[in-house]
Amino acid sequence: MTKTLKLMVIPAILMAHTPDAMAWEPDVNKLINSSFHSKIKNFLQNDIVTASVENQNAEHANLDNEDILALDKDWRAETKATNQPFVSSLLNRPLSAYLTRIQAHENGLFSEIFIMDNKGLNVGQSAMSSDYWQGDEAKWQKTYSKEAGAIFVDEPEFNSGKKVWLAQYNVAVTNGKGQNIGAATFEVNLNELARQQGILKYEEVINE
Repeated sequence: MTKTLKLMVIPAILMAHTPDAMAWEPDVNKLINSSFHSKIKNFLQNDIVTASVENQNAEHANLDNEDILALDKDWRAETKATNQPFVSSLLNRPLSAYLTRIQAHENGLFSEIFIMDNKGLNVGQSAMSSDYWQGDEAKWQKTYSKEAGAIFVDEPEFNSGKKVWLAQYNVAVTNGKGQNIGAATFEVNLNELARQQGILKYEEVINE
């Protein structure tokens, strides 16, 4: 006798019960509630976040656009190489370790977390990303470049490989004076978030 887990949807949320994750479409405005905002805010208030971002801002103060593009090019090349000193140095930072712990302790809620400086360059991340510079993307442009603590939640997308809905929660990182110093991205597993909120549930099915 074997046991498997089947994804079920509470009737009040969906007309019919179905194990097909795509049949349920997330309402991001309801899922990303005040409790979730508070969770993210608490993560980012850790001193290791602000100190790491401010240190990199100082180190990168004189970088111009050409320098930034060169760094991004080097990163992209390393992601496909065997020897990865640039990538490894960033993944081994204390901030990256902190983000990795958050991801591990949240029971699948986050599939990726990374924090950027005031130029959109990664400061720390929970896993290797395809690029190093995010400054040309909405995740940075609609947070760091906006009002203090600005939040931008991207449209949810269904990941056919993982069979879950994902959405990027992007927020400006602020210092003790309430000034934006960088930005953070949390890729959220909306199915897991809905499960934690009681909207979706897992039902144990026994196969004879």
